[in-house]
Amino acid sequence: MRAMTKKTAKAPAKKTSAKQQAPEAEPAPQAPSESGPGGKIGKTQLVEQVAQQSGLPKKQAGQVVDAAMEVIIDAIKSGKSVGLPGLGTLSVKATAARTGVRPGTSERIQIPAGKKVAFKVANTLKGTLGGTGDAAE
Repeated sequence: MRAMTKKTAKAPAKKTSAKQQAPEAEPAPQAPSESGPGGKIGKTQLVEQVAQQSGLPKKQAGQVVDAAMEVIIDAIKSGKSVGLPGLGTLSVKATAARTGVRPGTSERIQIPAGKKVAFKVANTLKGTLGGTGDAAE
């Protein structure tokens, strides 16, 4: 019981101090560390970074990001490739019908032909990522 009392007594004190510090300087340093290796940048972080680098207000940066996504999605839906300089190319690839095996039951199933979105990384980006095994291809 003593350990629980100490933990509950300490936990609110830390949360209170974290809340007091959070509005000042905490969020900015945390966002880049979350987007580091293995991390993920969400839409809000992308909008914030676009706003910061372009000098636009966040609302306008959000509209720009939304518009860019709409254009990319519409192009892919219509079967076009989308080249993003320095990043890579998104394209639609047809997949052939094939026979697969259902996991667990080992039952053979027929997988119909379809389409998928493929992404080819730009050589300039691939070179900066280091030797992750993709360079051998």
